[in-house]
Amino acid sequence: MAVTAFDESERRKWAGRADAYAAGFAKLCAHTVPQLLDAAKVRDGTTVLDVGTGTGAVAAAACDRGAKVTAVDTEPGMVALARRSAPTADVRLAGLPGLPFADDEFDAVVANFVLNHVGRPREALTELRRVTRPGGRIAVTIWPVPPAAGQALLARAVHAAGATRPDDLAALAPEDDFPRTEQGLATLLDDAGLAAVDCRTLHWEHRTTPEEWWSGPAAGVATIGQIVTSQPPAVIAEIKRHFDALSTEFASPDGTLALPHTALMACGRA
Repeated sequence: MAVTAFDESERRKWAGRADAYAAGFAKLCAHTVPQLLDAAKVRDGTTVLDVGTGTGAVAAAACDRGAKVTAVDTEPGMVALARRSAPTADVRLAGLPGLPFADDEFDAVVANFVLNHVGRPREALTELRRVTRPGGRIAVTIWPVPPAAGQALLARAVHAAGATRPDDLAALAPEDDFPRTEQGLATLLDDAGLAAVDCRTLHWEHRTTPEEWWSGPAAGVATIGQIVTSQPPAVIAEIKRHFDALSTEFASPDGTLALPHTALMACGRA
């Protein structure tokens, strides 16, 4: 499968940022791991592929369940972290759009917040289905649109500062996009040929500190970080000022933040 301009932009975006991601946003993304593995029916003896493993949270949890785990990521730094997190897993440098595995190779395939980062989500799901045995399970998570209040905090600060998205930060082509809703994600799985599709919304409060939550974008992590770090120093300082002010809406008495988040989780049978 062809790598799109969006795919290439995403790989540049994450290059060299594994440690910065692990220090902040990875803790947020780990919240959905138990539900994701439950949806994929991962248990002792299950052969599992974790696509876009990141720091290896999903792979490690699947290993703890007694599964036989293979995990892939396109960023070498993430692969190194995942190998430490899940030493019994087979962790490889690879990823979507084309996976280096045979048809029908795995009992279960999971992708935690990965479809947000691929240029052709429909084709990506078809590829996940290809490597899943008939009757096996596929489970994915994405961030919804509109986002929950805690999720929108950083974007609000960027908007309040008048910062603009850099021209070299690729956007998904309109024909490849889909509604980031329960129905939109479920339809995507239906279109990929999955059966018994189920999609639900997960809700939780992410507990963090203002310093930790700001550290990700300050290091250029994810799209929000690329927008922040592309600005002149004066604009970055203005974003930080608005971030500090807006953060008070979510502050707890101990100084931590309680950020409401939601994610969409969908699963189906190959």
